This record gives sequence, structure tokens and C-alpha cells, in this order.
Amino acid sequence: QVQLVESGGGLVQPGGSLRLSCAASGRLFSINAMAWYRQAPGKERELVARFTRDGRAAYADSVKARFTISRHNDKNTVYLQMNSLKPEDTAVYYCNAGIYSVITYSTNDYWGQGTQVTVSS
Repeated sequence: QVQLVESGGGLVQPGGSLRLSCAASGRLFSINAMAWYRQAPGKERELVARFTRDGRAAYADSVKARFTISRHNDKNTVYLQMNSLKPEDTAVYYCNAGIYSVITYSTNDYWGQGTQVTVSS
């Protein structure tokens, strides 16, 4: 069983920065793709950024100039660097990963528990 553990959320003033981390832990697995989603109150969950095993990144238009997704060399940790934060960025941010099991030879979709990001003065 694989777990995704997120950290880095918090309260920040407009224009500030936060760095979110998501670490995958478990046994006998490999990560095919990782992504960040967010969900604001009363809104649908939104894809913010994604990163595949081929190193291709894509962003939502609302964050392209401000957010950067990256992955640690160990391939099991993904980051979301968020700069120039706006109140509109306030949401719960979720890490998502497609993880392949070398035991079952199958890929499953995993979600982190979510971390709250609040941008307010």
C-alpha cells in the first residue's frame, strides 16, 4: 500500500510564496505520473499542474506564470512552488499520483489528504 503525504500549506499574505511537498512512501512501486489539484469551497476540484515520468509539465492558465511543479531526484517526492500568491489561490491542494505496483502489475490512482493554502491579508 502506498501513501501520499503532503506538507507546506499555511497562511500567507498576497504576493507571498509557499512550497508544497508530496512524498510517496511504500514498497515495491514506481510512479508513472504526479499532479497537483486544488479545490476551493463550493467549487470543483481543479487540475493545477501535472508532471509525468517523461518530465513533461503542464499548468492551469491561472497559475502558469506563478507556479512551478518539480520532482526530487528520488522520483518519489513532488513539489509545487507557488509565487505571487493571490487570494483566489485559496484552496485545499491535493497531490495525486498514478502508481504502478510491481506485485500486482497494475496502476492505481492515489490521493493525498490535502493541505490548506490560505492567501489573505
